[in-house]
Amino acid sequence: MEKEEIFSKVLRAGRRTYFFDVRATKADDYYLTITESKKFTNDDGSFHYKKHKIYLYKEDFSEFNTILKEMTDYIVNEKGEEVISERHQKDFKKEYNTEQVTSESAESRFTDVDFDDI
Repeated sequence: MEKEEIFSKVLRAGRRTYFFDVRATKADDYYLTITESKKFTNDDGSFHYKKHKIYLYKEDFSEFNTILKEMTDYIVNEKGEEVISERHQKDFKKEYNTEQVTSESAESRFTDVDFDDI
């Protein structure tokens, strides 16, 4: 059973909310829980939340921080800080490959299948 939060922070990010909570173990040591809560709307207009939780203990903080920084730096270095997602930008236009496929090249990619073979 989880104990009451010692220290908490909330990050609201669109339909997602992240909760960062410091909690105490039975031995009165501290650990961190990170909870992602995502809101979903049902067809009838009602809504529900799905939650995912990570428990992070002190012995893992250093390596977790190192890897988290490495991964976030990689993403920013490779893709920049600008968000390029249809869900985040209503005016986002996906660029399509304009190379046209001729019927000859399309036919060469497929083989005939005879249903008698199945």
